[in-house]
Amino acid sequence: MTPSASAGRRAARAADTAIGAELAEVQRAVASRVFGKDERIRLALACLLADGHLLIEDVPGVGKTTLAHSLAQALGLTFSRIQFTSDLMPSDILGVSVYDRNAAAFHFNAGPIFAQLVLADEVNRASPRTQSALLEAMAERQVTIEGRTRELGNPFAVIATQNPVDHSGTFALPDSQLDRFLMRIDLGYPPDSAERRLLAEGSRRRAPLEAVADAETLLRWQQAAADVHTRDAVIDYLLQLVGFTRRSGVFEQGLSPRAGLALRRAAQAWALIDGRDFVMPEDVQAVLPAVVDHRLIRRDAGDGRASALLREQVGVI
Repeated sequence: MTPSASAGRRAARAADTAIGAELAEVQRAVASRVFGKDERIRLALACLLADGHLLIEDVPGVGKTTLAHSLAQALGLTFSRIQFTSDLMPSDILGVSVYDRNAAAFHFNAGPIFAQLVLADEVNRASPRTQSALLEAMAERQVTIEGRTRELGNPFAVIATQNPVDHSGTFALPDSQLDRFLMRIDLGYPPDSAERRLLAEGSRRRAPLEAVADAETLLRWQQAAADVHTRDAVIDYLLQLVGFTRRSGVFEQGLSPRAGLALRRAAQAWALIDGRDFVMPEDVQAVLPAVVDHRLIRRDAGDGRASALLREQVGVI
C-alpha cells in the first residue's frame, strides 16, 4: 500500500470512528423513549443506515409505534403515520387530485406517503390491494398516481408494524412485499427493570425528542455505510450462506440476490455503528436473523428459525 493510500485509509477510519460516536448519540436518544431494547434499537438504526425498510412484528402495545416515532425525531426526519384498516384505500396513502372550481384546474393533494419516514401502522390489517400501494414506493422511491409518476423524498424509509398473522382481522403480507423489507424484528415485553421505569415515568415519555441529526446527516451516514469495506473472505461467507439456502433443499425457496445484497448492506451498517470501516463475520451474524428469517420457509415446518439452521450448517469463518 502506497503512503498516500495508507493515509487515506487512516482518514477513512477516523471518519468512521467519529460517525460511530454520532450514531451512539442517536441510540441513546431513542433509548430514552424505548426502554430495555438496545439491540432492537441498533437493528432498526442499522436498517435505516443501509437505506432499507423495516418491518416490526409483535403484539399490540409493546412499543412498535414509539420506536418508529422516536427514530424519526432523533434523526430530524419528516414523519407521517398511516393507520392501516380494512377499509383503507390506496388513494388514502398516495393522495388524490381534487378539482378547484376557482382555478378551473385539478390540484394534487399529496398523501402521507410523501414523508422521509413513513410509519405504516398495523399494515396487515388492510386488504392486499391496499398493501400493494406501498410496493412501488418501497422499491422505486416513487409513486404513480393517475398516470403520472411522482418522486418521493430522499431519504425515504418505511417502518411498518404488523400484528402476528394468527390475530383476528389480519391479512398475510405477500412474499413480494415481505422481500421489500430489508429487516424484520420483534420487540417483545420489556425486562422488569425497564417496565418499572416505564411505569414510574408515565406521561413524561410523551415529550418530543430533540433531534441529534437531520436528513442530510443521515444521507452522509448512508453513504459511509455503503463505503464500508467488505473483504473477499466475507463475500465468500455471504455466498456460502446464500448458496446453502438454494441447494440444500431445506427451504421452500432460497434467498434471492436482493436478499444477499440486503445481508451485506446490513452488515456494513452494523460495522459502521461500531465505528469500523470494514465488515467482520460477526457483523453478518448479528444481522442474519433480522434479514433472512422473514424470507425463508422451512420445508419440514420446523420450529427453529432459519437463521439458526444457517449458523449450524454453514458455521462462521
